[in-house]
Amino acid sequence: MQEEVENRTVNLAISTTKLTFRTIVNGYNTWKRHHQAKVAQKTAQLQVGKQSIKELIGQNQGVSSIPIEKTDLKGFEQVARKYGVDYAITKDQNVMPPKYTVFFKAKDADALTSAFEKFTNRKLKAKEKPSVLEQLNKLKELVAAILPDKVRHKSQERDL
Repeated sequence: MQEEVENRTVNLAISTTKLTFRTIVNGYNTWKRHHQAKVAQKTAQLQVGKQSIKELIGQNQGVSSIPIEKTDLKGFEQVARKYGVDYAITKDQNVMPPKYTVFFKAKDADALTSAFEKFTNRKLKAKEKPSVLEQLNKLKELVAAILPDKVRHKSQERDL
């Protein structure tokens, strides 16, 4: 009788261990499938905004390009992000000073058109605005012409 109870106890312990191990393996397999599905979903989504040229061309849409100055890069990036334009920036170092080329594409032609209109309008407005330093120099000259004794010169202050 005692031996039979011990055998049943050992069998119960072994079957419980098997059940726990199977549960852990099933849980791991479920997690792995969920993780793979999530990774597949992320890779299926198209990247938007700044990306490499390889990614941009790999999206199987037409790609256009324009040369751009280094000073205009941040302004272009702001406008491109706002209108959902995908772009890649390359630097040609063979030329001095280096030239930058922007490759771009958009799902909608209207978005691309409006993005470039906004970008060019920004550039034109920036060129039309007079320099603050130039305005300040003109005002200095005007004050010097009206009140010559009130204008301080640095050379006069150093001589004292």
